[in-house]
Amino acid sequence: MRSSPADYEMVAPGNLHAVLSLLAKEPNVWLPIAGGTDLMVQYAAGKLPACKLVSIWNLAELRRIEVRTDEICIGAGCTYTDLLKHETATREFPLLSAAARWTGGIANQNRGTLGGNIVNASPAADSLPALLVYDAELIAISVRGQRRVPYAQFHSGYKKMLLEPDELIQSVCLPRRFDGYVGYTRKVGARKAQAISKVCVAGLGRVLNGVVDDIRIAMGSVAPVPLRLTETEETVRGKTINSDLILAARRSAAAEIRPIDDIRSTARYRATVAANLVAEFLTRLTSVQGGARGEKNVLARWNALPTEEAMAAILPCCGSLTWARGVVAGRPFAEEASLLTVANETWRSLTQADWMEAFRSHPRIGESPVSRTPQATAWSAQEQKNVADADAAVKIALAEANREYERRFGHIFIVCATGKSASEILEILHRRLDNDAETELHEAAEQQRQITELRLKKWLQS
Repeated sequence: MRSSPADYEMVAPGNLHAVLSLLAKEPNVWLPIAGGTDLMVQYAAGKLPACKLVSIWNLAELRRIEVRTDEICIGAGCTYTDLLKHETATREFPLLSAAARWTGGIANQNRGTLGGNIVNASPAADSLPALLVYDAELIAISVRGQRRVPYAQFHSGYKKMLLEPDELIQSVCLPRRFDGYVGYTRKVGARKAQAISKVCVAGLGRVLNGVVDDIRIAMGSVAPVPLRLTETEETVRGKTINSDLILAARRSAAAEIRPIDDIRSTARYRATVAANLVAEFLTRLTSVQGGARGEKNVLARWNALPTEEAMAAILPCCGSLTWARGVVAGRPFAEEASLLTVANETWRSLTQADWMEAFRSHPRIGESPVSRTPQATAWSAQEQKNVADADAAVKIALAEANREYERRFGHIFIVCATGKSASEILEILHRRLDNDAETELHEAAEQQRQITELRLKKWLQS
């Protein structure tokens, strides 16, 4: 049964002081609401108890992100979109950025807040394991003043927390001391997006001289609260990673968590997946360790690059700055498959202007490739090798068809030329001249997606 609006009262004081005064005057009466992404679901289902709501949405005092010398403090009212757009947050805390990308769809990311995710106190919340491994501290505020609470101590039980009735979370502070750590995060759900986690994990590790100097592992959906796997960490810390240690860590993780059977999964499944994720994390640490000795590991090294350097490294694969920024925001990636998935999803979410920017990074079919980077130039030459070797008559026909195409559609002809002969490409070009503008735009975008995927694979093998 749906809720009735008549059962609710909502006020919007408009500033933090007024909200805190209201909470102090009538504690346990007013329920703060920010983005409302969880409360409105309860409301629609008729499961939100009749109550008084006080809006804290878009309060300037809760929407700031302050970068200090030793920490970054993220306002509790910051949305996931705010996080993904903040350069320092995405560069230095990629596990939190990855969780922000997983939290619902774009609409939820535009409304859902970090503070709301914390006080909703769901053990399945995607962002909370990242806060645990980053040693987050919460600043709670009331009319009585401020106090700091280590996030690791905040959740005292299922849906219980160390927050007084007259307090709000003002900000979440993360220490800036994890440079040199290898990050790892995964979400296991019924599908890749807009699904509540069956198991989610965040991990940080640092290997020095072949030994695990420090390791941090946290999981969601495996206990009544988001859980730091301290016993498993102790099993691994100070040791060299090998098959025996990975086996011991798997067993420790399975024993340390407290999963349940529910509508989304079973306890047995969660225990198995949790053990597998810990093993995958440790295996990744060994691969990065090998990369430090000079072995090939492009993805691991790229995961650790600053944002601008990481964007520059993959930009030749596509040519769109917005695409590069979106893919970089999804780091870290454990393997090629997850990188390609995010790359494709990001491409499909772009605007027409972004697609056009990517198209402009290519030379015309049949012309000498001159791109914005040496890498893109080299790839274009490889992709058009068969065209370069074609006879003069075919090249002339391609040039004429290219000009006709550009007059008709306003951008150059884009085709995934790898493995195609000049005659095949000419035939495709003539066919696509019969498309209407909308159909052709999307066909060109799909060809660009294929080119980008092939180039990413080449880049990973470089």
